[in-house]
Amino acid sequence: MALGSETIGRKLLWSIALPGLVVALLGVGHFSREARQAVREGTHLEALALAEAVASTFTLPQAPGAAPHGAVADVLSSDTRLFRSVEDLRVLTPDGRIRWSRRPAEQGHPHPEAARLSATGPETARSSEHGTEVVRPLGGPECSGCHTGQAAQRMGVLQVRLGEPTLHRQLQTVFQDALGAMVFFVGILALVTWLSLRFVLTAPLKRLSEAMGRAADGDLLVRAEAKGTDEISRLGAAFNGMLARLTSMKVEEIDTHRDLQLVKEKLALKDELEERLRELSLLFDVARSLNTTLELDELLSRITRMVVERLHIPDFSIMLLNEEGMLEVKHAWPQGRGLEGHTFAIGEGACGRAAQTRKAVYLPDLTDSTSIFARRGLRGGSEHGTLLAVPMVHAETLLGVINFQRPETASISAEEIELFTAVADQAATAVTNARLHAETVKLTLTDALTGVPNRRHLFQRLDLELARAQRFGVPLALLMVDVDHFKRLNDLAGHRAGDETLRRVSDVLRTRARKVDTLGRYGGEEFVLLLPQVSKTTAVEVAETLRRAVADSVTLSRTGLPGGHVTVSIGVSHFPTDATSQDMLVDCADSALYCSKRTGRNRVTAFEPGMEVHPGRERSINAPPADAPSTPPAPPGIAKA
Repeated sequence: MALGSETIGRKLLWSIALPGLVVALLGVGHFSREARQAVREGTHLEALALAEAVASTFTLPQAPGAAPHGAVADVLSSDTRLFRSVEDLRVLTPDGRIRWSRRPAEQGHPHPEAARLSATGPETARSSEHGTEVVRPLGGPECSGCHTGQAAQRMGVLQVRLGEPTLHRQLQTVFQDALGAMVFFVGILALVTWLSLRFVLTAPLKRLSEAMGRAADGDLLVRAEAKGTDEISRLGAAFNGMLARLTSMKVEEIDTHRDLQLVKEKLALKDELEERLRELSLLFDVARSLNTTLELDELLSRITRMVVERLHIPDFSIMLLNEEGMLEVKHAWPQGRGLEGHTFAIGEGACGRAAQTRKAVYLPDLTDSTSIFARRGLRGGSEHGTLLAVPMVHAETLLGVINFQRPETASISAEEIELFTAVADQAATAVTNARLHAETVKLTLTDALTGVPNRRHLFQRLDLELARAQRFGVPLALLMVDVDHFKRLNDLAGHRAGDETLRRVSDVLRTRARKVDTLGRYGGEEFVLLLPQVSKTTAVEVAETLRRAVADSVTLSRTGLPGGHVTVSIGVSHFPTDATSQDMLVDCADSALYCSKRTGRNRVTAFEPGMEVHPGRERSINAPPADAPSTPPAPPGIAKA
């Protein structure tokens, strides 16, 4: 880990110092090259200008009696600042001899490079690392003052050579000093950077890596240094937080391992715990499945299917206590054996004993005991194997018995008996809920007093029958039945006698109606009978038959009625003869009934046009609901009773 930190420090050092050094060297080299080039160009121009100045001296006027070009010789031999950097200054004749030179010893001798210099055409300048040489032909305007003709055109060659300028040497010295200073500066910068990285980065990273190494070795109590607010300090703080969390998780892991060890010890002591857990899960699934439906037949079918599939029971039956107090087989498996519908008395067979004692009855071997089917001699019943009869009891109420049977002897364990008992308890609760639901539905659709459909159900049925009649073009008749003098009956004999009268009248009407007909209590003492697919004439005949049956069958003593007989008045309406809608059909029957009341009661009246103009329409709308607890008096303005 320390090697990794040192490597990071060296990498950062080289990434800072090396690029700086390279950039500095490149900068110094670039500026040195540019300076040398500038000095060389300046020297070049200086040489050209000097050659031009020397050539212009040939145009100076000669003093009388002076040597030819004496002024030129004086200029060339002078030691002015103009010629201090000149190393060679010569004037050559056309044949290559040195005519003038700053070195007098060379005058009159041939030049070693005479051929090269004589071959030069126009003025040329050549620069090198050691100096600049300018070769300029002499002749032309500067010589025309003293020479004429061809001699003036070609008088010789002027050679000027300048050595390395002082500025160039000074610049080299400056750049060398600058390079040394730069190297020194880079060294100091590298040293400072290394020290900074060592104390700011390398050392903290080394300590952090050591802490991480100890944590990796299992020492979770170590903590990294987290002083300061820089990134490394925040990293150390985050690492410490992670170690704290790992420590907590390690403690939890230790606790978990200890708990798991305890659980394993318990599992080792009770191998059957897993099977019991599976059974409890199965029981939960059974309860959830049974509570998803409230239809009794569907519920029993689900119980049968679930017991066979999930509990692996090949022979199964479920019995419910019927109205006669007998155990009746509702569902059985396998299907098709004809067991459904058979009844057993309480105390008969294993199922009867289970119902009688309200405790499970277990028969491990049916060959030694009498099975619930063998004792009755039912065809298809199994007479061998194991049988368990479990009663279904809910809130101290016996609902039925569930029978579990396997073909192997003693094949139901004690744990399974407990499980099957719990299943029976769940089934008992579900059956109770289904029956309560059915009873609730029945109460919402049935009149509590007479047991016939109430007004809500009656009008739902009327909507259905009228829609069917309209679609298929078949007739529909509606009979509205009203008990005569019902208010007087209540006043003289009491409301209990009135309720009994309504029950007996509804029984007469119900027993004489067809299965396709619908009888309902319209309200108070009024009933409505729907007759699908009958003509109006037939409907009147049916109404007359019902009227006579009530008059002949319903009699009460001490009623205050003539002869003690209860009579009814009936109004008949017909679709589509009298009306084409529900409201019109009811209003027409009500009008016909009102006509029967006005004309003496105890009679049947078929609707005819014109009957609807009377208070009977208001009466049919304001009639009390059929499920009223007691019979209310007739609405004001209605004199039927």
